[in-house]
Amino acid sequence: MPVVSVSMPADLIERLDDLAAEHDYTGRSEVVRESARILFGEFENDRLEDRELAGIVSVLYDFGTQSVERRLTQLRHDHEEHVASTLHGHVDDYCLELFVLEADLEVISRFVGQVRSVEDVRTVDYSLVPLDSVGQLQES
Repeated sequence: MPVVSVSMPADLIERLDDLAAEHDYTGRSEVVRESARILFGEFENDRLEDRELAGIVSVLYDFGTQSVERRLTQLRHDHEEHVASTLHGHVDDYCLELFVLEADLEVISRFVGQVRSVEDVRTVDYSLVPLDSVGQLQES
């Protein structure tokens, strides 16, 4: 099996090692392989292909981290044709940025990937709703 070298902050490596030990993985390589499989599978959902989606993306980062704020603003502008709405709020000592996108799976996937790559972002979560299914639950 080929070897891949990856750079990451020491605290992330420590969390990776803790997770491996806690869940009986053979080591950090097994955790990284499984994480990559999950990430690849995340946006490979045939049910969502070729459908217009609403994507709700939440981003949590430390309060006052101007580099994150600038990068998220740039991403919002880069994707302005798909960003329907944004909301900024505060939770404890963190900033919470919410993005609502209207786009297909590929566009939302690219946006989420770009947000996840922003240095100093704590968490990125999202949910997807096919727009053609809105209201169908009420009709049933």
